[in-house]
Order: sequence, then structure tokens, then C-alpha cells
Amino acid sequence: MTEKSFNVLFLCTGNSARSIMAESLLNHHGRGRFHAFSAGSMPKKEPHPYALDLLRSLNLPTERLYSKSWDVYALPDSPKMNFVFTVCDNAANEVCPIWPGQPMTAHWGVFDPAVVEGTELARREAFRRAFRELENRVRVFASLRPEKLDRIALKRKIDEIGRLRAADPVADRA
Repeated sequence: MTEKSFNVLFLCTGNSARSIMAESLLNHHGRGRFHAFSAGSMPKKEPHPYALDLLRSLNLPTERLYSKSWDVYALPDSPKMNFVFTVCDNAANEVCPIWPGQPMTAHWGVFDPAVVEGTELARREAFRRAFRELENRVRVFASLRPEKLDRIALKRKIDEIGRLRAADPVADRA
């Protein structure tokens, strides 16, 4: 008996930090049960170098990560999404495309580490904090068995996950 696989899209405005890190995390922790993608409403030219540096330092996948518009996932021949999560406040307040197949949606807002100013150390720490919060949520989500939950229970669970904060003892490996 084969296990069902679920497609998950992480959305943010720039698709350069939070959504990129979430994509990498879920592709790692989802172990083939979840296939993560990311996109932005106004994508940057490329992922933020601090996000990529952090992912590489933790041996997480980066080779397929690039900034792209969410329009690419709204096309008829795009992968059908089962879940769509916004990870920044701007994307949650924007009018999103109509996603084929009516995926479950939730807002998992995380502060934007790319806007932090100051020393390089302070800026990199902002990326680590955002990463820990995303990792905590992704680990909990990856442990779910969506096929075993009814739609109402599943929606309640993914909304609860969006309210979780960083679990430092578990995720503080950055």
C-alpha cells in the first residue's frame, strides 16, 4: 500500500527568505510525503544569501531553490496544491490567485528577517530566529496524517500550527 503524497505551496511577498526556508524544511522533514514549493507575489531576483547560507550550514537542500512568482502555480498545468500557507503578513493581505483544486489554506506569519538592519551578526540572528519558528511549524505539520483527518479537523490543526512560535530546545541547532 503506497502512502499519499501532498503538495504544499509557501507564499510570501519576495520569495527570498521565509518561503524559501519553509520549502527546504518541508522537503527535508516531509520525507516524500510532502512536496514543498514556494513563490511570491513580487519575487526578488534571487533568494537572500543569508537564507541560503543558513540552509547549507544545516545540510538542508538548496539546489532547486529560486525566487519565482506565484503565477507559475496558478496555471492549469501546474502541480495541484493540497495546502497553501502564507508566511508573511503582506501575502496574507494580498488577493491571491484562485488555486486549482481548492487547497486548504492557513496563515503562518513569520517576521521578515530580510528587513533587519544592524551588524551582520544581528542580521544573521534574525534569519536563525525566523528559521527556528518555521522549523517548529514544519515539523509539527510534517507529523500530521492529513489522510486520516476530516477537512474541519485538518483546517483547525493547520491554523493552530500557524500560531506556534519557535521551540528553542528542539529547533535550536542553527
